[in-house]
Amino acid sequence: MIPDWRRFLVARGARFESEDRVRFDAADTGGDAPDPGVLFDLSHLGLIAASGADAETFLQGQLTNDIRALSATHTQLSSHCSPKGRMLASFRVLRIGDAICLQLPRERLPETLKRLRMFVLRSRVALEDASDRWVRIGVAGHAVPERLAELGLRVPERDNAVVETDGASVLQLPGPLPRFELIGGVERLGAVWDGLSPVCHLGGQDGWALLDIRAGLPTVYTATSDAFVPQMANMQLIDGVSFTKGCYTGQEVVARMQYLGRLKRRMYLAEVASPVPPSPGDELQAPGSSSGQGAGLVVDARPVGDDRYELLAVVEIEAAERGEVRLGDRGPILTLKAPPYGFPAEPTEAGESRQT
Repeated sequence: MIPDWRRFLVARGARFESEDRVRFDAADTGGDAPDPGVLFDLSHLGLIAASGADAETFLQGQLTNDIRALSATHTQLSSHCSPKGRMLASFRVLRIGDAICLQLPRERLPETLKRLRMFVLRSRVALEDASDRWVRIGVAGHAVPERLAELGLRVPERDNAVVETDGASVLQLPGPLPRFELIGGVERLGAVWDGLSPVCHLGGQDGWALLDIRAGLPTVYTATSDAFVPQMANMQLIDGVSFTKGCYTGQEVVARMQYLGRLKRRMYLAEVASPVPPSPGDELQAPGSSSGQGAGLVVDARPVGDDRYELLAVVEIEAAERGEVRLGDRGPILTLKAPPYGFPAEPTEAGESRQT
């Protein structure tokens, strides 16, 4: 974390669990975010910065989305896959100054950075850990656009868009609740923080991840690295995969799944009551599962009350439709539903289509 930002937060009542995590006594992680909003420090997220004459070309050959569609006003979701087409890391990709930045959990940054550097060869691109170069904060709530405007910040008008005002970039994130990420220097975002904190609740990492869960946005952690083809995690439904961009690592497998295969697993929103907190990578089971690998895996899970959790889970479609998908062999049953963007219609035997 940027030392000046650490001191800024400490002076305003933050207490540290570790070098990279900030936790607030007033954290609000359950229920819908109340007006006028919830304010988050996002230092738990890392940034990989790619710069140099070949940065765009290099990333075009490594990530699932079309980097050419990135601009100063548009961000995108993407992932980096193994040659077998399974996601090793997932990102929000954005331009900051002259760099193309990949935002991901800090726990995934060292391994991802090391792997990407293996492919640089003679490309004129520099890859570095830029997590402490810029401050990032998040804010969510129905009154947030008005609050940001009161602080002199322009607000994007669509999901995944970004606008810059006097050194502060504001990104609009998808989801059922208005939510924004702000990026800038310590002094600029410190002033924004001071303007928002008197009227906002302070939220922690669980609260921010919960908003990703409710938006149906998957995050790849170490426990789930190399577990999912992008389509299993709905990446094609949230504009996280381009099927027209050309070659990239794992592209043949991803394309074959899209055009020649039959998707047998996809990602659902879920709720569960459990005395044991579910975690990314936990196995799911279901009666009659056709897979020797279990009925699915937890993508992410966060608490919403005493022994209650909301989660994203990649589940066999047939098992989900039959019901009785459980945490582990004899654990509690998950209540599954489609993410907010829904699932595409599937053809029926009569040649018509139905929404699933």
